Amino acid sequence: MRKTLYIIGLSTFVFSCTSQQNVKKNTYKPKTPITQAKPVVKTQTPEAPKPKVVSDHGVDFFTTNIADPTKNDNTASYGSIVSAKPAGYKVVKTYFPAVAQNFRQRYLILHYTALPDDKSITVLTQQAVSAHYLVNNTGDNEIYQLVDENKRAYHAGVSSWRNDKNLNDTSIGIEIVNMGYTTDAAGKRTFAPFNDDQMKKVSALVKDIVTRYQIPPTNVLAHSDIAPTRKQDPGPMFPWKKLYDEYQIGMWYDDAAKQTFFDQAQTDFAVRYNEPSFVFLIQTALQKLGYGLDLSGKWDDATKKTIEAFQYHFRPQNYDGIMDAESWAILQALNQKYPVK
Repeated sequence: MRKTLYIIGLSTFVFSCTSQQNVKKNTYKPKTPITQAKPVVKTQTPEAPKPKVVSDHGVDFFTTNIADPTKNDNTASYGSIVSAKPAGYKVVKTYFPAVAQNFRQRYLILHYTALPDDKSITVLTQQAVSAHYLVNNTGDNEIYQLVDENKRAYHAGVSSWRNDKNLNDTSIGIEIVNMGYTTDAAGKRTFAPFNDDQMKKVSALVKDIVTRYQIPPTNVLAHSDIAPTRKQDPGPMFPWKKLYDEYQIGMWYDDAAKQTFFDQAQTDFAVRYNEPSFVFLIQTALQKLGYGLDLSGKWDDATKKTIEAFQYHFRPQNYDGIMDAESWAILQALNQKYPVK
């Protein structure tokens, strides 16, 4: 009997627990309403219409820049647009221009002719050498254009600056009528001065070109800068500092920086001048500024001519090709001011 009551009681307990579990399972829980996020509608900013290509007598022009000037991109065309004419097809400018473009003209190179006006014209128009412009010395207000700016002129020859070579491909050349230099019995060169009125022409012309093509100061150069072992033009009489001061053209050093480097340079030259490591340091600095020079660690002929070219441009009071404390200070000040980017 006791065993029977035990079994009945156990069965009742199990049934009771099971019922409670079922109640828990079936307890109603109100559902939390799910709010669906509304889709975000993106409003597109309407693209500004491109300026139209202008046609004149069947020739197309586009003189507006719609690209990003901070990236040195520029879509303006200075002159007519040159287009293909494939047989049987029509080239259209429906989507012209693409914003990803810039100018071929990245350098401006200055020369002298070492000839009088009439012979300069003959040589630069009838022989295998040319320039985009020739600045005469006849006292008028004319500047002769000899080559289209969009085409290569044959003025630079074998040349280099920083990482670029064969600068005919990427430059505009300006020849200036000037008789160059004479050499005395000791081999010292004496250079002819430039006429003030002629230099006003040069300055106006250079300013126009560098502004239109966004040519940086580091790329306004002498022929002797880009070919120092071969060329001397436009020589130490060319007024680079005047162009820098009055027209903001080209490179020039800051006097305060030069003085800071000069104090240290005097010590370097008194102690280290003939050390190969010091020569190598100077060659490296010349190369860093832009000159094409092999790093030999010696005061060799190529280094002497490169120093001479550097002095023509930046220290015209003394252009003997010997690196001294002042030239070394100027070189360091220039590299500080115009670092390679």
